[in-house]
Amino acid sequence: METQYPTRMGDGSLTRLTRSELRAELEEGTLAAAGRAKVPPLSADELDHLLEIWASPARFSAVDIGDEVVLTYDGSGSKTVGTRTQDLLIYEQMFGADSVELGHVDYSFKAIRTILPFEAQTVKDAQAVLTVPVMYGAMPNLGLYSKPDGPAPNWSELLPLARVDEARAAQEEAVGYAVEDMVKTADAMWEAGADGIDFDTAGAAGDGDFLATLLAIERIRAAHPDMGIQVGMAGEFVLGMHGRLEYDGVRLAGLWPRGQMELVRRAGATIYGPAITVNTRRTGAWNIARALTLVKPCMEVAEIPVHMNIGMGVGAVPTTSYLPLDAVARASRATVDILRLDGL
Repeated sequence: METQYPTRMGDGSLTRLTRSELRAELEEGTLAAAGRAKVPPLSADELDHLLEIWASPARFSAVDIGDEVVLTYDGSGSKTVGTRTQDLLIYEQMFGADSVELGHVDYSFKAIRTILPFEAQTVKDAQAVLTVPVMYGAMPNLGLYSKPDGPAPNWSELLPLARVDEARAAQEEAVGYAVEDMVKTADAMWEAGADGIDFDTAGAAGDGDFLATLLAIERIRAAHPDMGIQVGMAGEFVLGMHGRLEYDGVRLAGLWPRGQMELVRRAGATIYGPAITVNTRRTGAWNIARALTLVKPCMEVAEIPVHMNIGMGVGAVPTTSYLPLDAVARASRATVDILRLDGL
């Protein structure tokens, strides 16, 4: 009888599969991604390597000595333990973070704009006690600029009524407001001493959200040539909530990681973070093969560092509050071994 190996489902539950079953999961995952995004599947050698990682009975898996990558974090200064600055110190001194991110509990640029002096002072205080680079982060969150929370008409209400032109105009209006808030926040944080700005979960509200991020990056780069700018995406492709928006002549709706990275670089960002959503009903092996297949074309042309999102619900890490170490370790190692990433 063929040996069964402990492995994880996308929701974190434990299951057991044989080597042949794991190999089948890997093959199905890469073919699913290749067919959807119209990119090449992983090679036989790459699938063999993934099989060795996933068929190992070891509790923990890691890259070889010398293959370590930079670790960046979002949400590392969100007052989990003590003050936010104490949180950052824990990530730096206990978790070995190579950079940290300060953020507010209301993690959106629209909200941050109203408390800029308070947040800028917190950045300054953090820089006085930390050694690693300190980023300031928040979400573009274009939806907050629609009614009832914001000034623009609500396109989520207009679209079901087939008022498409009005819905598109509302998103374009919201883009303008969002850009101003992101630029002014970046200006204030740079003046306070932040090493960079992190646009987290970019594109969550669709192509308008992504466009606002790109336009903001353009202005920030022009004003602050030395500022670090990190963009972490919301998902593997850009939703076409508007459908016709373009940046630098490229249609944003439907962009996969390679296209996202190219535009992020053109706009002036210094780090790009692809995010590949986890399917909770499939195995970790299926999810990692799918994730690597989608991101690999991006790595082949990347001219800026790529730090793939590896965490709850993305990058083949299970969608569960308490992450199983075996699953996180395997996903992290696989992305570095196969993609030769710059960081996680």
